[in-house]
Amino acid sequence: MSDAPHIPVLLEEVLAGLAVQPGETHVDGTFGAGGYTRALLAAGAARVYAFDRDPDAIAAGRALEADSGGRLILVPERFSRMVEALAERGVAHVDGVTLDIGVSSMQLDQAGRGFSFQSDGPLDMRMEQAGQSAADFVNEADEAAIADVLHHYGEEPRARRIARAIVAARPLSRTGELAEVVRRAVGHHPGMPKDPATRTFQGIRIHLNRELDELDEGLSAAEALLAPGGRLAVVSFHSLEDRMVKRFLNARGKPMPAGSRHLPQTRAAHAQSFEAVSRGIRAGEAETRRNPRSRSATLRVARRTAATAWPIEAASARQGAR
Repeated sequence: MSDAPHIPVLLEEVLAGLAVQPGETHVDGTFGAGGYTRALLAAGAARVYAFDRDPDAIAAGRALEADSGGRLILVPERFSRMVEALAERGVAHVDGVTLDIGVSSMQLDQAGRGFSFQSDGPLDMRMEQAGQSAADFVNEADEAAIADVLHHYGEEPRARRIARAIVAARPLSRTGELAEVVRRAVGHHPGMPKDPATRTFQGIRIHLNRELDELDEGLSAAEALLAPGGRLAVVSFHSLEDRMVKRFLNARGKPMPAGSRHLPQTRAAHAQSFEAVSRGIRAGEAETRRNPRSRSATLRVARRTAATAWPIEAASARQGAR
């Protein structure tokens, strides 16, 4: 397997957006193989708190932590809990937060984790290696529930047809089996630009790991944790993620006025809590040749203002109105 998938995506652009200064404290919310963390340390960060909910990623990072001279602290937690986890370690504010959303290249490359259909393996897909597996879901959920997951999280236009085929083919236990069921259901011809199973695997993975909920909660956690002037850099890999990040930063990028006196329910005013540094940066041709995973990546960077973090319900009100 090529080493290319392990190259951090848009690394130079992320570092430029973060503008790391010596002595700063940063959070790498998605440690993975440690690419961003290494770059943050090399750029002069005094301390990096690196989060990952995957026990394999934490175990693989222990040698780097031991060699860091105390500058790297691995945190075996979801990044949505960064505020609570750092409070337990005596940290109230940080200077930067980096999030590389979605499944890691390490997880994709290991057939035994069941995230990819490129190599046959058990139907698993659990980032934390606990809870309901992909096999549990496809074998136990009813047809309507499977179709909803494929439609909402996989953006699969043929979700009902695929769900019907999955139920008819049960029980399923291998990634190869599921991929073949999907291909037969929708038609698969050599030379097609994308394997028909791609959206199904994406949808099931996002559902099992609550990835969109995690992103929503993680963005609010970063807002609460960042000091004035602190930077947030988010790399996303598909439209569902990027739309959430864009909505969040657009909402926080302008003040929310108080509710009108003519409305039965009023709301408090909230000041602008982020200002945009860069919007929708994509990888260049040289990077996409070197690292194919970067083709679908989008980077957004914002700087924290001195305003108080918005309550979650305030953000929901603004986003729901857009």
